[in-house]
Amino acid sequence: MAGLDALTELVERIGKAEEDDIEAIKAELQAAVEAMEDRTRAIDHLEHVKKGLQSLERRWEVDEVIEAVTPPPAPPEPEEEEEVPDDDPNRPLSMADLDVVYDDPRGLMVYKHKRADRWFLTQVNPYDGQPQTAELQPHEVVELKKKLAGSPYWVLGSGGAA
Repeated sequence: MAGLDALTELVERIGKAEEDDIEAIKAELQAAVEAMEDRTRAIDHLEHVKKGLQSLERRWEVDEVIEAVTPPPAPPEPEEEEEVPDDDPNRPLSMADLDVVYDDPRGLMVYKHKRADRWFLTQVNPYDGQPQTAELQPHEVVELKKKLAGSPYWVLGSGGAA
């Protein structure tokens, strides 16, 4: 407790000091706080004791000491993004998961999933002109390959026409 009493006395001295003596008392106050084991408690004590000072300017002087002895805040921990495993069957698909295997400029595209044996067909809706994508069932993939056999719009090297 003697340490906190010394801090109180130094703050009171700042409140009564002549302008020329303030910097020396602030340096003494800062050294006293830095010498204390529990710096957080000392800073809290200064916050409390400075309220008793009549002059706002003298409170600011104590605030300068508090700022000088307060350790900088620790950098915030980076938030870890929740990783969704690539093999999670329930995660939403993105275009990065698909390879184009058929690309007809008239509006028909066929995609194959990069890892799973899943096929998707995108075609333009004739009513609103918007593309619509749907997953194909295995028997629909067989029918589609028969129907589009020999088409020049199969993407080479994609393995779709085979």
